[in-house]
Amino acid sequence: MKLLATDQLALELTEAGLPVPERERQVTPGRRYAFDFCWPEQSLAVEVEGGTWSGGRHTRGKGYEEDCRKYNIAAIEGWKVLRFTSDMVKRGEAIKILRLMLKPVG
Repeated sequence: MKLLATDQLALELTEAGLPVPERERQVTPGRRYAFDFCWPEQSLAVEVEGGTWSGGRHTRGKGYEEDCRKYNIAAIEGWKVLRFTSDMVKRGEAIKILRLMLKPVG
């Protein structure tokens, strides 16, 4: 069975011994925007952008605009937002960057 990129990244985070993130967390009170992964202590949020090459929601007009709004609001409120495509997760680029951003547990 093929893993979703978000599930693959969650598994890689655990295997790397990195802090466990909150999943699908809203970072802005009163807004419905949620991020795939969040580490509130570090004000770090991660979004895995699916459908990059297939015309998915994140690359079409309305979805793209909503994502821009979400990222801007998070930045204004002090969050660092890292964005990865599904391919970046599959190639191991995402976990390499997160190893630099997060300290291992223990």
